[in-house]
This record gives sequence, C-alpha cells and structure tokens, in this order.
Amino acid sequence: MSRPSGQALTRLLDAIGLGWLGVRARPGRAAMSAIGIALGIATLVLVTGIPASGQADLDRQLSALGSDVLVAQGSGAANGHPVRLPVGAAAMADRIGPVEHAAAVANLNARVLRTDLADPNDTAGVTALAATPDLLTAVRGSIESGSFLTPATERLPGVVLGHDAAAWLGLTNLDPAHPPRILIGHSWFAVIGILAPMPLTPELEQAVFVGWDAARAELGFNGHPTVVYLRSVESQVEAVRSVLPATLDPELPGLISVSRPSEALAAKRAAQGTFSGLFLGLAAVALVVGAIGVANTMIVSVLERRREIGLRRALGATRADIRRQFLTEAIILSALGGLVGTLAGIVGSIGYAAVRGWPVVVPVPAAAAGAAGAVLIGAIAGLYPAIRASRLSPTEALGSP
Repeated sequence: MSRPSGQALTRLLDAIGLGWLGVRARPGRAAMSAIGIALGIATLVLVTGIPASGQADLDRQLSALGSDVLVAQGSGAANGHPVRLPVGAAAMADRIGPVEHAAAVANLNARVLRTDLADPNDTAGVTALAATPDLLTAVRGSIESGSFLTPATERLPGVVLGHDAAAWLGLTNLDPAHPPRILIGHSWFAVIGILAPMPLTPELEQAVFVGWDAARAELGFNGHPTVVYLRSVESQVEAVRSVLPATLDPELPGLISVSRPSEALAAKRAAQGTFSGLFLGLAAVALVVGAIGVANTMIVSVLERRREIGLRRALGATRADIRRQFLTEAIILSALGGLVGTLAGIVGSIGYAAVRGWPVVVPVPAAAAGAAGAVLIGAIAGLYPAIRASRLSPTEALGSP
C-alpha cells in the first residue's frame, strides 16, 4: 500500500474512532438523536409498507373482478354461414405465451327441462353448454355443492348447473347419494354439481354444463366451441387480445370478436399510480423530518463542545480533522437510528397487515432505502455543523464558556 493511501486509511479509522467515542461519551443525547432518526426511517418504511400491503389486497380484489380474463367468440358470417371457432380453439389459445388458462364452451341448442312432463316450451331461459373440465379455472369459478366435470366424468351423462339455472329448475339442494335428473334434448342427465355465483360471467350462471365427450355421444355435438374463455398474465392482457383473433382464425381474424379488458384492470392501474405518488410524497416528508433532527442535534453538539474543539485544535488537529470527526459522528448516529427504524418499520408493517388480514408485503426497496438513506441523511445533515466546528479558532473555542 502506498503512503498516501495508508495515511488516508489511518485518518478514516481515526475519524470513525473519534466519532464512535463521541457517541459513547454522551449516551443519553446519542439515544435521543438516534430515536429521532429511527422515527423518521420507521415512518418511511411504514408509509410504504402499509400502503403496499393495502395495495396488494386491493389488487387481489380487483383481480377477482376479472381484470385478466378475455372472452373470444365468432361474430358475423362467412360464405353465408355463421363463423365457427376451430375444434381445438382452447388449445390454440393456450399456446399463446402469456395465457395461463384457456377453456371452451359450446352452445348445444338443446332444451333443458326439469322433467319429461314439463311444457317443452317452458325452458326457463336455461342454456345447455358443452364445457371443458378446466372452465372454472379459466373464469375463477367455484362449486357450491357437488363437483364439476373432470376428465373422468365428462364422458358420463352428468350435468353441472349454474347458480341461476339451479334456482330456475328448483334444484338448489343437491344430495350426492340420490342425484336428481334433468332432461336435455331427449337424454337424461344426473345433476352432479351446482356452481356458486359467478359475477364475472353471469351468462354462465344461467347455463347447465355437459361434458365435452358426453355432449358428442348424447346430443350430437360437432366439437366446435362457441366461446373461449382465457386468463392471461395481467400485464400482457392487451397484447394477448391483439393476437388472439389471428390465432383462432388465421384466415378471417376480423370475424373473431374478443372482449375488451375488464374495467377493473384500468381501475387497478389507476390505483397503482395513486399509491406510487402517495409513497413518494410521504417518504419525502419522513426523510426531511429525519434530516432536520440530525442537523439540529449536531449543531447543538458543536455549541456544547466548543472547548473540546479548541483543545484539539491547540494540540495540532487540522480543520479537516475536526470536519471528519463531526461528520463521522453524525453518520454513525444516523446509521444506528436508521437500522433501528428500518427494523421497527418492517415489524410494524407486517403486524398491521396481519391484523387487517392483508397480504404481507415486506417493502424491501424501502427498507434498503431507509438504511442507506439514514447514512446519506447523516452526511448531509452533519455537513454544516462539521464545517462550523472546523472554522472555530483555538483561542475562540478555548475562551468560550
């Protein structure tokens, strides 16, 4: 190591030692100063961590409203015939990179009756749909009683009722040991499940669902889906929507209509922007408060220790030595307070989120910024007091009361 580098390291170690000695020599004042910094940094972490958990909870609720769900179906006619989606439409959509789940349904154009004695014209508005087993995953649906179609049961004459359809057919209670039957077209189907309400897709609440293979065998289904439901990575919803028509029908993509992303997605992004602005504003206020506290503490320290400064100057300490001493002390105080404040802020954020039942979001960037920001605050806030201390002449300092 060269001599200048060795001297610089020695001066740095001396400054750290003197700064730490200054902190230890006045534990009460140091503790109060560190507490002031800790409160500022804890506030920084809390005002980012708590809203972040609240935003995560809001995002979860908005996602449940279908912000990532798209619906594709044929529209219009080609060569005088209604546009039909290809047989493998769901699998084609599922091959799009950002798509997470895709499922299909097909209108069977069959009458649904409670019994064979019912008026054939009184279908109560219930629609018969062929459905793939992964439909509920794609539309975030759930079962109220019984079970949904599975790869094992979709070939059997079983049917699942939408929530409204079950009420219209008078089948709100399901006994798995003695499942009721309904008539679809000219075939009897046993009711194996009833869906919970699905506000995202109300049209599915009014339908009954038959397995894809059972519909082929019992109802003459040709295998062409009517509607494809899919869920995409939320940030890629618009991109998926733009390529979906050409994926489902490369020859006539203009005849494939795709729903617009849910308004919940726009609300979610607006909320994210609002929260981001709130984070920045509150964090800035917390940092300013912390900086003012450090600066005030260090200025008072200079006034209290004028005789010490004069004695050190008389013994040969340079102005640069005095500046380094007080600047290092300010940084040490701020670093200690920042560490305590960061830990307190993290614990407070986790505790508040747990009490409210929100997802726990540990604000790692805010925590790191709090610890680093404390050191920066200490350097900035201690700069003026350090310069002021270094400008005191030995005679002036020693002659002060």
